Amino acid sequence: MIENLHPQQAWELLKQNTGAVLVDVRTKIEHSFVGHPPGAIHIPWKEAPDWQLNPHFIAEVKRLVPDKHAPVLLLCRSGQRSLDAAKALEQAGYERLINIDEGFEGPLDSNHHRGNLGGWRFHGLPWQQS
Repeated sequence: MIENLHPQQAWELLKQNTGAVLVDVRTKIEHSFVGHPPGAIHIPWKEAPDWQLNPHFIAEVKRLVPDKHAPVLLLCRSGQRSLDAAKALEQAGYERLINIDEGFEGPLDSNHHRGNLGGWRFHGLPWQQS
C-alpha cells in the first residue's frame, strides 16, 4: 500500500527514522535549479526533453536502497510523478512507500504559478539548490 503524507509529516518521518530514504524523482534541471531537500537522492522518473520513463529507475533505486522494508519517500513537483514511481516500486517489491502530497512546488494557483498554495518549499521545510 502506498501512503500519502503532507510535506511536514514527511519531514518529521525523515528526522525520526534514520533508515528512511527520500528519492527525488524530478528531472535533473528541476532537482538542481528549482531546489531539493537536503539529503534527497536524485533518481529521475522521467527526463526532459522527451519525457520518456527512465528505463533504469527501478535498478537505480534497488542499487541505492537495497532494503525493500525501508521507508522510501518519493517527491516530485506536485505529487503525480512520485505516485507513479511509487506504484512501480510497489510492483518491484518495496513495502513502505510514501508519496509526498503537494510535491516540492505544490499545485498551480489561479495565475498558473506553483509555490503559492503548497509544496515542500511553501511549508518552509529545508531545501537547497545546486
